Amino acid sequence: MARQESARYWQYPELPGVDLLRARYVHKRFVRHTHENFVVAAITEGVEAFQHRGTVERAGAGGLALINPGSPHTGRAAVPEGWTYSALYPDADTVAGIAAETTTIRGTPAFASAVVDDPYSCRLVTEVHRAAEEGNALAADTLLRVVLARLLRLHGGPMPARTAPTAGARRAERARAVLEDRMVDPPSLEKLASDLGTSPFALLRAFRDTYGMPPHAWLTDARVRRARGLLDAGTAPAEAAVAVGFTDQPHLNRHFGRIVGVPPGAYRRERFRASAATDATPDRATGAAARMYKTEPGSGS
Repeated sequence: MARQESARYWQYPELPGVDLLRARYVHKRFVRHTHENFVVAAITEGVEAFQHRGTVERAGAGGLALINPGSPHTGRAAVPEGWTYSALYPDADTVAGIAAETTTIRGTPAFASAVVDDPYSCRLVTEVHRAAEEGNALAADTLLRVVLARLLRLHGGPMPARTAPTAGARRAERARAVLEDRMVDPPSLEKLASDLGTSPFALLRAFRDTYGMPPHAWLTDARVRRARGLLDAGTAPAEAAVAVGFTDQPHLNRHFGRIVGVPPGAYRRERFRASAATDATPDRATGAAARMYKTEPGSGS
C-alpha cells in the first residue's frame, strides 16, 4: 500500500528565529522559490532532487540539503517512494551569531555546498526536532547550536561578495521594486519594460540572471512570503490571499503548498499554537513552582 504524505511546519517558542518542518513527500513538487532563512534539511528516507544554481542536486538518507537565504531552488522526489526529512530554517541572525562564536568565518556566513553526506549531522537535526516536540528546551537549543556550528565549520564559509551590478541588474532591481509596490495589481511585462526604458526580452533575461527566476515566478514567491507574514499576525487565509494579490483562497492554497510545503490553514494553526504556548509558559512555570513548594514545605529561601 502506498505510504501517505504528511507534513508539519511549525515553531517551538524556545527556539526563536527558527522554523521546523518534518515531512514525507511522494508526489510533492516544490516550484522554484527562495527562503528568507537558511535551510538545513536532513534526509532520513528516500532521495530528494532539487535544482540549484543550474545543477540538479540529489540528497539521500544520511545527507543534508543546505540552502542559503535568497537562493532559488526547487524540490521533488528522486525515487518512487519519495523522501522523508526533518528541516530547520534558522534565520540569518541565529546563524551569524553561532558562526561568530564558533568559527573563523569573516563576513556573512553561508554554506558552500548544497548537498553534503553527513549522517552524524543528519541525526543531530532529527534530535533537535525530537527535543522540541518533547518540550525539552535545553536539549533543543543545545543540539541546534551544536549542529549549526558543526555544519558551518565543515561546510561553511563567507558569503561570496557581490559583483558590481550591470545596467541589466540595475533594471532588474528597479523592476523588483515596482513588483513589490504593486503586488496586488502588477503591470504586464511589456509595460514594466517600457517604463524602465528597455525591451520585454531584455528585462526578462536581466531579471532571471539577477534573481534566478522570471518576474512572474518571483512575484508568486513574494506573494506567498507576504502572505506568511499576514498569517503569522493572525490574518485569515482568505483575507491574506486577496491582500497579497491572489484571486481567492484556493489560489493561495495552490501556490502556498508548492512553496512552503503545507496549506496556509495548517500553517496558521501551528503559528497560533506556538503563540498560545508562549503565552501559557509563565502560568505553567508558576504552577510548577507552586507544586514544588507544596511537595517541599520545609524548604525556605
